[in-house]
Amino acid sequence: MINTNNKGIVIPIYDIVLLPGMIHTLKLNRFSEKEIGNLAEEEQVNIALPLKQSFGQSKLKEDDFHKVGVSFQVNEIEKTERGYQIKIKVLDRVEIKSFDIEEDSINVEFEFAPDVIDISDKSQEEMVEYIKKVTNEISENFKGSGDFMKTIENLRDLNKLMGYLTHFMPLSNEEKYELIETQSLKNRGLKFMDYLLKQKEALKLQFELAQKFTEKANKNYRESVLREQLKAIQSELNEGKSQGTKKDKDYFNRIQEAQMPDEINEAALEELSKLESQSPNTSEYNVIRNYLDLLVQLPWKKSEPKLIDLEEARRILNDEHYGLEKVKDRIIQHLAVMQLKKDKKGSILLLVGPPGTGKTSLGRSVAEALDRKYIRLSLGGVRDEAEIRGHRRTYVGAMPGRIIQTIKKAGETNPVMILDEVDKLMASYNGDPASALLEVLDPEQNNTFTDHYLDLPYDLSDVFFIATANSLDTIPRPLLDRMEVIQISSYTMNEKFHIGKNHLIPAVLEEHGLNNTQLVVEDEALERIISEYTLEAGVRGLKKQLATLARVASEKIVSNKVELPFKVTADDLEEILGRKVSSHDKAQQDNSPGVVTGLAWTPVGGEILFIEATDMPGNGQVTLTGQLGDVMKESAKISLSLLKSRLPMNAVNFKEKDLHIHVPSGSTPKDGPSAGITLFTALASLVTGIKVDSKLAMTGEITLRGAVLPIGGLKEKLLAAQRAGITKVLIPKDNLIDLKDVPEEVKNQLTILAVETVEDVLKETLGISLPKAEHVFNPNFAQETFNLNQI
Repeated sequence: MINTNNKGIVIPIYDIVLLPGMIHTLKLNRFSEKEIGNLAEEEQVNIALPLKQSFGQSKLKEDDFHKVGVSFQVNEIEKTERGYQIKIKVLDRVEIKSFDIEEDSINVEFEFAPDVIDISDKSQEEMVEYIKKVTNEISENFKGSGDFMKTIENLRDLNKLMGYLTHFMPLSNEEKYELIETQSLKNRGLKFMDYLLKQKEALKLQFELAQKFTEKANKNYRESVLREQLKAIQSELNEGKSQGTKKDKDYFNRIQEAQMPDEINEAALEELSKLESQSPNTSEYNVIRNYLDLLVQLPWKKSEPKLIDLEEARRILNDEHYGLEKVKDRIIQHLAVMQLKKDKKGSILLLVGPPGTGKTSLGRSVAEALDRKYIRLSLGGVRDEAEIRGHRRTYVGAMPGRIIQTIKKAGETNPVMILDEVDKLMASYNGDPASALLEVLDPEQNNTFTDHYLDLPYDLSDVFFIATANSLDTIPRPLLDRMEVIQISSYTMNEKFHIGKNHLIPAVLEEHGLNNTQLVVEDEALERIISEYTLEAGVRGLKKQLATLARVASEKIVSNKVELPFKVTADDLEEILGRKVSSHDKAQQDNSPGVVTGLAWTPVGGEILFIEATDMPGNGQVTLTGQLGDVMKESAKISLSLLKSRLPMNAVNFKEKDLHIHVPSGSTPKDGPSAGITLFTALASLVTGIKVDSKLAMTGEITLRGAVLPIGGLKEKLLAAQRAGITKVLIPKDNLIDLKDVPEEVKNQLTILAVETVEDVLKETLGISLPKAEHVFNPNFAQETFNLNQI
């Protein structure tokens, strides 16, 4: 008779005993929605097949599986935060004949191998009762075991009882598989009873020893009693060797299995030799053991390079981050280089931008795109060099540095490591942690990074380092030179709207147990939240305000106070969120002489500011107010000197007047050179009496020779101008190249003019055409060609 093999799909399991008739819940964390859907198909045969080793491998092979598993039917599927929980009923034992392992599924051909029922019903009942009796004797030694025994008493099926108890027994993976592999129900029951009796005897011995020495122990003789207990254990095991012998042999095997480089392996064996010569009671013994534990737990074997799917990487970045096109392109380019040059030794990326703009989450997306472990190391406030390099083992309580600890936690040599807030490292008397990072982030040195505790070279060249920072100002120059800077600017209003609608609202709804049939935030309400209830460059504050909406909605929905869906309109915001917390300055209807609109950059985006100048009778004093920094005060002095030299006829009476320059808001500190042409224009408007168009704003640094120099933060400043109702903007000519970073929607609403000198500025703002600087001091030329007193 020809036997036709059946076909099914495999779910890998590890360290679990599944026997026919059992009801069990599987937790599946690495399965897609499509794969879960395949399991629920009625005619599909699903097979749970044990692995020989842990499920930590990225790609499974046929040799990783045992050959005997169980078929099961899916009773219930539940989605969780980390994947899925599937309630299954185990049907029959099966034997695998062939494998077909694909990218997203494992298909097999199999034969049914049902249990051989070679034991009578009565004998099964007797075996069940005996197992319950032994289990009850064991559980009497543990407090709170009543509920456990109630569950046991309700089990009547032999397979179900054995499968349930194995979850609480210290069996190896191979011992558990032997229970599944055994086809004879009688032999399986006897094998399980053997395991159970061994467990009972082991616990009995432990309880007897504990009771014996507890009666004798007291605080004065604790050390001697512990030694007696050690001798008693050795006597019971009939061994005369020290406690460390078995563990020392285990260390030897673990050192061999760790696949260390020759230099490291030799050092580890040397430390093991020291351990074997030490008494377990000495402090040095525990120091060496802790060191060996670190050596064998660190990943030493190089990870195989994985194929990078650039299209998939771009899809992941686009799905999880709106906008940031230049940043995404730069990351994709970096991944492309890594794909071409398999042994690419960093560059190390540094993402710089305001808070809440997605720097850390970009690193998480890169790790997902590369299919690597994601680990994050927060450096904010770290002021001790030992946090990076570790302590030397000569110190009590010495530990490895956070770099080595994080690599050990990752368990791989090539994770994506996020160095968060690298600009907030702080030097102190304990050393400079930023200097300790120099070796870590240098591709030429980090292949032999030496932690003080490890005191052996460790190769960090395969780690993909991504640092984040809010500012470059506090990062030491040598450290900055080792990283490739990618600037992340603040989001536009339009970008915040799309991020809020497509990313933040769904995330907030899920966090609060809501869905879009229960709570709807109208577009106009979202726009008003962005403009009036947040003042930030990123979207972190926006998410907090949306969370407030969700909490209010949750209370109303649970209390049945509203009809579903509960819609939040723009008119509801004041009632729910209170009065608006932020307001941006708007362009005035009219500026008096001496008042000019400037543009400023702040850490939370751009703003317009008004520079006000007035004069009064006096003796030539100049007053500056508005919490101006030293650089801005110097710009005011340069502007005044330049004005006197370029408009001498109008400025001749300055010695009889006092000047007062003020920049609102007075409580906000302001500094920087970019208000130079604004200050100059305000003074020129004051002395000539000519008003400057209130819809015109400007930015640019000024020099004493009248040149206009480039400034930073142009994108944020133009965004602020467009938001404030400005229609015309003057920018330095050298900043024209930066216009490519400005959104088209902003450039289409503004008339942007480039200026190179103060003559260009006065021509555009006051309509004055000045002669060249060398002619200003020629009285005849000034009187005949250009009479300034008539202006």
